[in-house]
Amino acid sequence: MASFLSSIMLKKPSACLLILACFLSITLRFSSSHPLCHAHERSSLLQFKARLSHLSSLDLSYNFDSDSGESLLELKTPDFNSLFQNLTGLEELSLSHVNISSTVPSLLANFSSLTSLSLSGCGLKGKLPVEIFQWPNLQILKVGFNDLTGELPHFNQSSALEVLRLEANSFSGEIHTSIEKLDSLIELYAYSCDLSGAIPFSIGNLKQLKYLYLFENNFSGPIPSSLGNLTQLIKLELSSNYFSGPIPFSFSKLINLNTLFLDDNDLNGTVDFDMFLRLKNLTSLTLSDNNLSILIRPGVDKTPPQYMTLKLSFCNLSVFPDFLRHQERMGNLQLRGNHIGGPIPEWLMNICRKTLFHLNLAENYLTGEVSPAICNFSSLGVLRLFKNKLVGELPSCLGNFSDSLALLELADNSFSGSIPVFAKGSQLRMINLGHNQLQGKLPRSLANCKMLGFLTVENNQLNDGFPYWLGSLPELRILVLRSNNFQGVVEEPQTDLDFVALRIIDVSYNKFTGKLPSAYIQNWKTMRNSSVGSLSYMRTKRYQQRLPSDGSTRFLTYGFSTTITIKGVTRYYDVINEELCIIDLSNNNFGGQIPEVIGELKGLHALDLSNNNLTGGIPSALANLKALESLDLSQNNLTGGIPQELTQLNFLQYFNVSHNRLAGPIPPANQLETFGSSSYEGNMGLCGIPLPNKCGNSEPPLPPSQEEREDSWGSVFEFGWKVVVIGYGCGFVVGVIIGHVVITRNSRWFAKFFRVKNLYVRRK
Repeated sequence: MASFLSSIMLKKPSACLLILACFLSITLRFSSSHPLCHAHERSSLLQFKARLSHLSSLDLSYNFDSDSGESLLELKTPDFNSLFQNLTGLEELSLSHVNISSTVPSLLANFSSLTSLSLSGCGLKGKLPVEIFQWPNLQILKVGFNDLTGELPHFNQSSALEVLRLEANSFSGEIHTSIEKLDSLIELYAYSCDLSGAIPFSIGNLKQLKYLYLFENNFSGPIPSSLGNLTQLIKLELSSNYFSGPIPFSFSKLINLNTLFLDDNDLNGTVDFDMFLRLKNLTSLTLSDNNLSILIRPGVDKTPPQYMTLKLSFCNLSVFPDFLRHQERMGNLQLRGNHIGGPIPEWLMNICRKTLFHLNLAENYLTGEVSPAICNFSSLGVLRLFKNKLVGELPSCLGNFSDSLALLELADNSFSGSIPVFAKGSQLRMINLGHNQLQGKLPRSLANCKMLGFLTVENNQLNDGFPYWLGSLPELRILVLRSNNFQGVVEEPQTDLDFVALRIIDVSYNKFTGKLPSAYIQNWKTMRNSSVGSLSYMRTKRYQQRLPSDGSTRFLTYGFSTTITIKGVTRYYDVINEELCIIDLSNNNFGGQIPEVIGELKGLHALDLSNNNLTGGIPSALANLKALESLDLSQNNLTGGIPQELTQLNFLQYFNVSHNRLAGPIPPANQLETFGSSSYEGNMGLCGIPLPNKCGNSEPPLPPSQEEREDSWGSVFEFGWKVVVIGYGCGFVVGVIIGHVVITRNSRWFAKFFRVKNLYVRRK
């Protein structure tokens, strides 16, 4: 036993107990000539490794540290070979989430007796050996969630494979037509694999197939009509690819289908919804984000399928589908981005009261008021009504009707009145009330929303001071108060933990006065960390939410979205990069000097202090902001010269110090010379490229004295409007170096990859 344990490298000594526990679950089939060993006999323990050659099944999978979530087992190549060299008679081997971190061990080529091999999440790299597919008895192969590369093999002979799981790898190329050789296949998981090309027509010969997952790849061309031959199919998921053409009518033959996901493709044409109403077992259907026109005849079928998930967003619907009246267990209803007008029907508020969790009616032409009957949905977790023509006051029950409400998005309507009171114990994580006509103050009850990560109330008529009491919210990452009537001095924070998680703050176009809030800036600790190259998005963790109606749980994962002005351009970001850090304090009446502490926010990507009454010099400490891409200090009273140190900002793509009182030469190096003259205009004392006036030999002037700064206090400048750009352009580059050519020559890829869209333009 000791030699066996020594061949397994453990990250924690305490994991030895876990390994011993694993051995207790190993299925041993020793012959009668090999009696079971006794624990008290040391000689038997020393022979244990040799006896392992008689194992038929070994399962060391899913051994995690409960705190870190990391695998407790590491099997590097020498240890792997030492452990398994005498186990070639194994029939079942499961090492899922054991840390191997190498290419697929060559020793596995000797394991031709295997009927089941599970290597998911092992950190495997390189190509998947084609020999594995030639094992005559292999029925289950699971290698998902690794970093395997290369093309999928050609299948030259019939196979006993029933389960093939390749998901979440980095494969390339197409699925070969020889896939039909896997005629025993029941489950095929190849989602998130970077596969491309057309799905071969021959896939329709896999008559035993029940589960087909090919979503999140780069497949293109038409969906093969031969999929309609797979009458055993239960789940078919083809979302997030580039499929084009119509939905095959042959899908109407898939009578056993309960899940059909076709959303986020380029499918087009008119679809008669009757083809789906015939599939009585269908419970989950998603057709959103294509170029489809869905034709739904009213009152045709009084016994439609009972949907749990129905997503028909951007499907050119003009009315609420009549069959919704007969739904009894709907959990997810999404009709966003259609042409549905008129008031929200009362009957819609009375269906699925106990089961509806996600209701998305955004980007339609809905009118009238939101009835308090919406609070009948006792299990509602997501309510999205943004970009409609809704009016009136918000129902007072919105803040307390559902113990599971997590997302509340009502922006871009004409709601008026005050913001409702939010109850203690609120589960809200995202509140977007921007672009309405809401009045009054921010309710102090927002402090009850302890899980709140996103709050935007931009472009309303709110009249209040700075909401310092929101600083107690430990998860608050985005705070957008722009274009209201917030006013007064931003006082000192109550503790050094206020707003510690904040990554984006936008209080522009208000009436704040006094000095910039340096003490708060000191608190913004998450902005101090620079992480160049991250591609993750600002999503919450996958939360479990228990529904009060029946005690069941739902899972919720979502991304933050908002309108952001960065690099002088205003865009709507559908999903925000996790690393994005922005400070926008522009268009207020802040005075005094720019605090040096801003230079400590090394994760900052955009800083906008324009259109204020700031005085003094530009701090050279701003040169510490190595990730900075956008810096706007225009329309202030800044004096002195432009610090030479700012030439170290290699990622800077937008720079504006116009209309100040700066003087001296523009530093002649790196980025600063590349900006146009408009970035420097209105500073009578500046000289050098790109300005027309050349510099003499004079040194840049010193910052003014305290008396001079006090004399300049109170000067007010007119603000300049930000430019709103329509059409796909280059998106934000947040710590990720992406070439201009990639963006401009393949804008659809860029938009889909970064999930960015310009203001009021939907992604697709």
